[in-house]
Amino acid sequence: MGPENIWFWLGFLAFVVVLLAIDLGVLNRKAHAVSLREAALMSALWISIALLFGVLVAVVLGSRAGVEYFTAWVLEKSLSVDNLFVFVLVFSFFRVPAQYHHRVLFWGILGAIAMRAVLIVVGASLIHQFSWLLLVFGAFLIYTGIKLARANEDDKPEIDNNPLLRLARRMLRITPEYHGQRFFVRLSGVLYATPLLLVLIVVESTDLVFAIDSIPAVIGVSHDPFIIFTSNVMAILGLRALYFLLAGAVDRFHYLKPALAIILTFVGVKMIAEQLFHPGESFENLMVVGSLVFILSVLAIAILASFMRERRQKHMQSETGLSHSVK
Repeated sequence: MGPENIWFWLGFLAFVVVLLAIDLGVLNRKAHAVSLREAALMSALWISIALLFGVLVAVVLGSRAGVEYFTAWVLEKSLSVDNLFVFVLVFSFFRVPAQYHHRVLFWGILGAIAMRAVLIVVGASLIHQFSWLLLVFGAFLIYTGIKLARANEDDKPEIDNNPLLRLARRMLRITPEYHGQRFFVRLSGVLYATPLLLVLIVVESTDLVFAIDSIPAVIGVSHDPFIIFTSNVMAILGLRALYFLLAGAVDRFHYLKPALAIILTFVGVKMIAEQLFHPGESFENLMVVGSLVFILSVLAIAILASFMRERRQKHMQSETGLSHSVK
């Protein structure tokens, strides 16, 4: 997207600022524990906004741009669900009161938007000058997919070994307890950081690692920086509501990691094939739609298989309980 479309960028950024202002200043002005009903309503709202924006992209920029946006958004959204599990562990590790989760995630998302903007601008600039980097990105996605497929379901990140967390603990004065939803507090004239700041640092560093995986995947779907950025932002804007909705059930998506492994490998292979064989425009248009159908199909199968496994496990547990009661 060239400089002549700067108004698209300014308009989108203004739209995001308004959404965030309404979110923090109106809907979540007071710290509170988000209920399941509120999370469901907010998730539906954010998803609806993202879908309507995709329709606007298709109307203004064309059907191919619209399909690329929806494919990138679905891909980013599905990858972010896996990241929710890490957020659950972080909040549990630091014993963060439920009413402060939203504040951490809100500021975490602001940082994520800034980091992704930098990564996308740098990545798009490098690809424009060195197109062979798409081969590197494709190989990286295939490696990431294989690594994810081989990961153990019980593997958990070692939060206490986070290098930024260790650095912050050495550099900052930190209070032993939380002080409401504040990241800093002044005690006896001395400025201290609260444990909530440490939580934010871990969340931001986790998202940086996550973005290094997800942005090359989205670049494999579209090379348009506007599509890449908007799909990323619209996906992560609803991440907080999705966290509160799925936090208690995220570990039940047993087949999400294998599905993401297949999707990342597929995008990596597609990226490399396009660079090596240079297919025609008609085939590229077909692949844009095919990629969306493939990603949605793999996710649907993974969700259905996870649901069936959960039902089967509950049925087996009920039968075991019944047999014990008979004895």
